[in-house]
Amino acid sequence: MTDVEIHTGDIRLDQFLKRAGEVPSGGAVKGLVAAGRITRNNVLETARRRKLVPGDIVAVEGGGTYRVASV
Repeated sequence: MTDVEIHTGDIRLDQFLKRAGEVPSGGAVKGLVAAGRITRNNVLETARRRKLVPGDIVAVEGGGTYRVASV
């Protein structure tokens, strides 16, 4: 699991996965969500613009697992 630091109180899922280096653009997250390849806190994610807060854990099937960390 990799910690990804954010400098705000929350961050959108698409922005977070870009920051983590998992996707080249926020738009790429749309396809991952549609394919059911992303979970947040072990629950299938259905919205690419979902707000994440520190402590949330995001996993991408076939990719990495990341924890939202505050600075």
